[in-house]
Amino acid sequence: MIYAINYDLKRPGQNYAGLHEAIKKLGVWWHYLGSTWLVDTNLKASGIWDRLAPHVDENDRVLVIGVTHDHQGWLPKEAWDWIDSRPTASAA
Repeated sequence: MIYAINYDLKRPGQNYAGLHEAIKKLGVWWHYLGSTWLVDTNLKASGIWDRLAPHVDENDRVLVIGVTHDHQGWLPKEAWDWIDSRPTASAA
């Protein structure tokens, strides 16, 4: 299943490399927008959050949400190709 991980990190200048590495370890990922990642993983949203929570502060904001085939936007072709090629792109 593909999940979108979106965040608003509130501490300017803080090193969030640990968060980015945690996201990359979740599964096959795509990252084209600054604070949005798409991850194809077998984990549920709660399992994703459990792995990301140690890397954010209490004042940060994070949203983990399933992605369905009902999507639209303005992205480059390779982004749509990545999304459309995932066999598990339907939210439960």
